[in-house]
Amino acid sequence: MSRWTRRLWGSLTLASAAAVSATATVGAAAASGAAVATADALYSEQYRPQFHFTPPQQWMNDPNGMVYDHGEFHLFYQYNPYSNKWGPMHWGHAVSRDLLHWQHLPIALYPDRLGAIFSGSAVVDHANTAGFGSRAHPAMVAMYTYHDHLSENLGHTGYESQGIAFSLDQGRNWSKYSGNPVLTNPAVRDFRDPKLFWHAPTQRWIVALAAADHVAFYSSRDLRHWTHESDFGQDQGAHSGVWECPDLISMQVEGTTQDRYVLLVSIGKGGPNGGSATQYFVGHFDGHRFTADVARPDLPASVPRWFDYGTDDYAGSTWSGGARGDQRQLFIGWMSNWQYATDVPTQRWRSAMTLPRELRLVDDGRGYELRSRPIAELAALRRTAAVVGPRVIAAPFDLTGAAKTHGGLLELDIDLDTTGAPSSELQFANERGERTIFRINQAERRFELDRSASGAVDFSAVFAAVQSAPWPGTDQRVRLHIYLDQSSIEVFINDGDTVFTALVFPEAAYDSVVLRGSGAFGLNGATVYELGSVWR
Repeated sequence: MSRWTRRLWGSLTLASAAAVSATATVGAAAASGAAVATADALYSEQYRPQFHFTPPQQWMNDPNGMVYDHGEFHLFYQYNPYSNKWGPMHWGHAVSRDLLHWQHLPIALYPDRLGAIFSGSAVVDHANTAGFGSRAHPAMVAMYTYHDHLSENLGHTGYESQGIAFSLDQGRNWSKYSGNPVLTNPAVRDFRDPKLFWHAPTQRWIVALAAADHVAFYSSRDLRHWTHESDFGQDQGAHSGVWECPDLISMQVEGTTQDRYVLLVSIGKGGPNGGSATQYFVGHFDGHRFTADVARPDLPASVPRWFDYGTDDYAGSTWSGGARGDQRQLFIGWMSNWQYATDVPTQRWRSAMTLPRELRLVDDGRGYELRSRPIAELAALRRTAAVVGPRVIAAPFDLTGAAKTHGGLLELDIDLDTTGAPSSELQFANERGERTIFRINQAERRFELDRSASGAVDFSAVFAAVQSAPWPGTDQRVRLHIYLDQSSIEVFINDGDTVFTALVFPEAAYDSVVLRGSGAFGLNGATVYELGSVWR
C-alpha cells in the first residue's frame, strides 16, 4: 500500500475505524454484489472487464492472501466498500475453482482498534503449528499489516505492525488472534505487506516484509513469535519509491534440475514507463538470508530487472499451495498504476486484476530470466477460432476481417517475421477512430505500446505516454500472444520474455485488428479467438 495514497485518507482516527467495524453488515452486503445490483447490471456497464476479476462495486487494489484450499483458489484484496476511491482498507474476498469464474463472498477482515487492514498473505497450517485448528482440520491463517492512521497523523514512526487471523471453515469466517500484533514495528515508517511461506529445510515459517527501502526476512515456528533473520536490497535494484509487496518463491529452472529463489518486489514509482512497477531478483535462500545472483556481469546490481514493462501490473503475488500434482507458480497482479488509479473513468467500480499467469524461470544465455504466460485454463473461454495462413504484409491487412471475427473480446496468437520492415505494428481500433497500437520498432530494437489515441485519456497527464521495452537478442521473429478485454490489453512477447499490461478506455469495443508496416514483412501465421464472458 503506497504512502502517497495513504494521504488521501490520512485523517482517519481510531474512533472512525471503530465506526467502520461497526458497519460490517453493510460492508458485507456491498461485497456480495447481489445485495446491490444484479450481475447483468454490474457486468454490462461501460469498460467493465469480461474475463478479468473486478469487485462488484467500489474500490479495489492489491491482491492479498492468495491460497488454494479444498479445491478453491482464494483471492482476497484491498477493498473500500464505501467508495470508488481508496479509503478504509478491508480484505474483500472471492473464490474460484478455475481462476476464471469467481464467486464473490462477504468481506473477510475489517479495520479494528489496531488500524486498517493493509496487504498480506495466507497459508493453510497443515501441521497446526499455530494451534488454531488440528492436523485433521487445519486452519487457514492470514498475516496482514495493521496501519494505524491516528499514530501516523500524530507523527509517530511505528504506525505499521503485523497481525494474524485464522479461519476454520475454508476462509468463510475469520477470527483475529487475541495477541495481535505478532510482529511490532522496529521504528520503520514503511513496514508492511507480509508474504508467508513454509521453508521445509529449516522447518520454519518465513515471512518477507517490505521495510522502507529493502526486504526484511523473519522466521517463526508457530506463526505467533517471530525472529528477524536478515535484510536484502538496500544497494540493489530500483529505489525511486518505497519497496512494497515482496514475494519470495522457490522455482525450478526450466529444463534442468536446478532450483533458484525468485524475489518479486513492487515499487510505487520509478517503473520503466513511469509510476508503479514490479522488479525481480534471482538467487539463493538458505532459510536465513537471500543472496542475489549476478544478473549480468556487465551491469551493476542497481540496474533493475522488470517483471512487466506495461504500466498496469503492480503489487502482484503468487498463490500458496495448489491441486495435487500441479507444481505451477500462479500469479496475479493489480491492473492499475498509482499515477492515475483513482482517476480512471469508471464509476460503480474501480480496478481490475491482471490475467492469472504461470511463472517460469528460464536460463536463456543471458542469465536466469523470469517469464510469465497466461494460464492454460483461459482456453476454456474460446468461443470461435479462425486460422489465418502465411503471407507477406506489404499493405495494411485486416486480421479480424480475414478471420471473420467481430472484435470485442479477443485472444490472438501471431507469428511474425519482421525482416525488411524498420517498423511493423498491430492496430486495435473501433469505428470512432480510437486505437491502441503495438509497435515492433526494428530500427531501435524495442517494442512499443501506444495508447495516446486509445479512447479516454484526458483524466491523467501521463496516461497517454508511449510505453516501451528493449528487444533483446537479434532474432527477427516475434511471436505474440495477446488478450483484449473491454478496458485492457495484455501482450506476451516470445513466450513471455517481455510483457506489456495496459489499461485502455475506448468509447466502444475495438472491432478490428490491422497489421501494417513501414516495409514489407512476413506473417508466418495467426489464430484469432473470440472469447466469452465469465459473467454470462
